[in-house]
Amino acid sequence: MSELKQLYAEIARCQKCEIAKLRTRTVPGEGAENAEILFIGEAPGFHEDQQGRPFVGAAGQFLDRLLTSINLKRDQVYIANVIKCRPPGNRDPLPEEISNCRHWLDRQIALLSPKMIVTLGRYSMAMFFPGKTISKIHGTAQTENGVIHFAMYHPAAALHQQALRKELEADIKKIPAILAQSKAAANPPPPPEPQLKQLNLFEV
Repeated sequence: MSELKQLYAEIARCQKCEIAKLRTRTVPGEGAENAEILFIGEAPGFHEDQQGRPFVGAAGQFLDRLLTSINLKRDQVYIANVIKCRPPGNRDPLPEEISNCRHWLDRQIALLSPKMIVTLGRYSMAMFFPGKTISKIHGTAQTENGVIHFAMYHPAAALHQQALRKELEADIKKIPAILAQSKAAANPPPPPEPQLKQLNLFEV
């Protein structure tokens, strides 16, 4: 069993929040354990609670299409949420719930060591862009401790506000170039070796 799967088992036993009593399943996250990109949403919904998997409803289908637009599949990235249990009625996660779940997310990040964290929605954005508003910083990146943080709207927002669909589609297309630039900066090409000047024996 990998360390991530051991973490899933610990999450499944967690009873720190009242919503733990109401869940069908915990939703720890899923994806490639060597993924370069970690997507972090907000909280599980009805379908996620039933299946124990993140982003499997309508918002998840849209996220899959967004990934396809940059030639990625779900099993090539890692997808998680700020909290691991569904809030009743799909309400927003409470500060206490976010705080109680924070150490689970921190441990996931430590185990995955992603090159890039993409925040989906304002709750995950607030963890990495404190004091910022998503309408102003979506589609922008900052690097901290060698990890790129990139802010996006939540895919569910585009299902309710069609104007945000184009924003999401444009923002995700920035990801490959940002990741490539970061890799290039981390691994600059070696300087060219000095060439010895050839002597011309016929020079006077």
